[in-house]
Amino acid sequence: MMNRPRPIPYLRWWIGGLLFLITIINYIDRQTLSALAPILEKEYHWDNTHFAMILIAFRISYTVMQTVFGRVLDWVGTRRGMGYSVAFYSIIAALTATANGLAGFCTFRFLLAAGESANNPGGSKAVSEWFPAKERAWAVALFDSGSSIGGAVAPFIVLGVYKWFGSWRPAFVVTASFGLIWLGLWLLIYREPGKHPRLAPEELEYIRRGRPAMPEDGTALAPPAIKKVLGYRQTWGLILGRFLLDPYWFFMAEWFGLYLASKGFSLERSVLGFWAPFLGADLGNFVGGGLSSWFIHRGWAVGRARRTVLAIFGPSMLLLIPAAFSSNYWALLGLFAYASFAYAACSTMFLTLPTDVYRSNAVGTVMGLGGTGAGVGVLLSTLLIGIISDRVSFQPVIIAASIIPCVATLVFISLVRAPKTPDAAGIIQDF
Repeated sequence: MMNRPRPIPYLRWWIGGLLFLITIINYIDRQTLSALAPILEKEYHWDNTHFAMILIAFRISYTVMQTVFGRVLDWVGTRRGMGYSVAFYSIIAALTATANGLAGFCTFRFLLAAGESANNPGGSKAVSEWFPAKERAWAVALFDSGSSIGGAVAPFIVLGVYKWFGSWRPAFVVTASFGLIWLGLWLLIYREPGKHPRLAPEELEYIRRGRPAMPEDGTALAPPAIKKVLGYRQTWGLILGRFLLDPYWFFMAEWFGLYLASKGFSLERSVLGFWAPFLGADLGNFVGGGLSSWFIHRGWAVGRARRTVLAIFGPSMLLLIPAAFSSNYWALLGLFAYASFAYAACSTMFLTLPTDVYRSNAVGTVMGLGGTGAGVGVLLSTLLIGIISDRVSFQPVIIAASIIPCVATLVFISLVRAPKTPDAAGIIQDF
């Protein structure tokens, strides 16, 4: 008889580390184009409206496919769903090196988005499976912080490869290779907790403590129908909140370099200036996650703890408004860094609450629906940013980017609350 493999201590945090790594890689692949934007605009004689068309191609696919992939994840499981996603988008990212002209870039970005759309639903679903409520915000902060780190390091990697080869094309191949390496680690390590041969029984009991009973054999429950999930006001709070909040992140991540260039700063300063808001966002992930976990340890209800973080940091994004009237390089970096810090604290709550509100068999579906809501908001904002920045300036865009997150906070706090009576269908948990 074969002995059971030796348990890996704190295996849930090894899983969290894998989610952190793939989010870094996801954003490196995504930010490769944004880092190269000033170079590509010059080579292909694009204006901001042309660049917006490429971003919109990405956004249309990302918007639709988050709901599709969220549903796929709930049906096929986190391991296979994430594996399919990373394999597909890594290949597409590498093939972007063959793109020529606007149509080619639009096509590859559309396909890249289809694959990358699984990252947030998959990450949140994995957190819901592997972490107890009091640790979920920390786990989400860990994996979500990968987006900030990936966005911050991407310009250095991309510009380094560009200068080494004297061409932008190898940058897409180099960054795409990271995902294929990660895929091997994922398939080797990840299983559902109830089926993992290296998970200690004590850690499994700790993960499941306080949850509704799971099947003894570890099999996943069938996901509820989308129509059923859409019948909850909490779902609409998540969808509408992300519709309003997420456009800030993509404005910063996709347009910040071009915004600095519009202020007359050099290519290097415009591209490398990404580090400041991404560093701010990275800190915001952990401050938001840590603060809400601290509230929970003090005995607060989970929902109250998450909403309090939103109420603190959402309105503080109004501090971005002075950036609309400044041309000082360091002042702009500082203002965007703080706004990104506050956004990330809120974003961590947005990504954590679905794991608190819903049973794990619905988390992928809800995250996908929320991602689609976010995608619609980003799609509309991307189109408007391209038009407004070309015809007027970035000034109205920045003012809107500071005010709209406050509205998102109000929507979220109002709608995402625990039901007054237990949910008869068992989809909504007590939070």
